[in-house]
Amino acid sequence: MNLENSRIVVTGGGSGLGAACTEAIAEAGGEPIVFDLAPVAGSHRSVSVDVTDRQSVESAVAEVAEAGGGIDGVVTAAGIDIPGDLDEVDPDQWEKVIGVNLLGTVSTVRALLPHLEANRGRVVTVCSTLGLRGAGGATAYAASKFGVRGFSQALAAEMVGRVGVTNLIPGGMNTNFFEGRDERFAPGDRSRLNDPRDVARTVVFALTQPPRVEIREVLVAHEGEDSWP
Repeated sequence: MNLENSRIVVTGGGSGLGAACTEAIAEAGGEPIVFDLAPVAGSHRSVSVDVTDRQSVESAVAEVAEAGGGIDGVVTAAGIDIPGDLDEVDPDQWEKVIGVNLLGTVSTVRALLPHLEANRGRVVTVCSTLGLRGAGGATAYAASKFGVRGFSQALAAEMVGRVGVTNLIPGGMNTNFFEGRDERFAPGDRSRLNDPRDVARTVVFALTQPPRVEIREVLVAHEGEDSWP
């Protein structure tokens, strides 16, 4: 799997699955470009971006485009969750989850689309098994991920022959995503969470498909995953 000379934007590339994708892309010969709230130290290009702010996203894309070299792909790994029953979660916080997970995905893809189309590039959106089946205490997260899946399917239909679109559906991963949660919303057995590096290899697989071959949707979960089916 070779991404030589490919420039791939990774939102949320400073931690979790995003960081794993950044390293996997680099190992495959690509040039990852990290979009994250705070600049990320390291050898990869990093741009400070708030994906909930459409103008921030558009400015970041313009900055990267001006540097030259084109853009060949994007992985929309930025994501948050603020768990709790609907009547417990502050409305602004509930909407923030939608803003990061769904609207941030849309804004990033929209801004990058002309550059991706110019290179017959690829989009990998990051959904969740909770984008297939909702769960109590996750109304905002499930709504955002159901939205990402629908957005991805519609985008794939629009961009046939112009831009590839893959919807990645990961099960739980052993990252800091679950840190600081109430025990009600934390995994009871972290040994049943996937290593994000294993999931990242699936992302590289999707990004390295030959022309006319599309991985439209892929679910990656630990064998003991209990959020699917």
